[in-house]
Amino acid sequence: MDKIMTIIIVFSAVFFIYNKIKTWRTPEGLLKRIYQTKANISIGFFLVAISINLLISPRSTVDVVVGIVFLILGTANIILGYKAYKHYIPQMDNT
Repeated sequence: MDKIMTIIIVFSAVFFIYNKIKTWRTPEGLLKRIYQTKANISIGFFLVAISINLLISPRSTVDVVVGIVFLILGTANIILGYKAYKHYIPQMDNT
């Protein structure tokens, strides 16, 4: 299970960096917002994977608390990023 979580952590971090760089390089507009929402979803998966890793094998109470906080923040990033992505994609078809 640790290997799978490590792979998810690495891939989500790479996708976050990729989308963040694309966000910085894209001029202001709809495409920039789409890249930003993808970056939010990626960082959400990153936080959830770290929280699951902390909650599976906690070493102390601090691990549990940090894991729960990361789980809440990561889930919120995924849900809100997905909603924003679903909002922007139909607008992309119209342009």
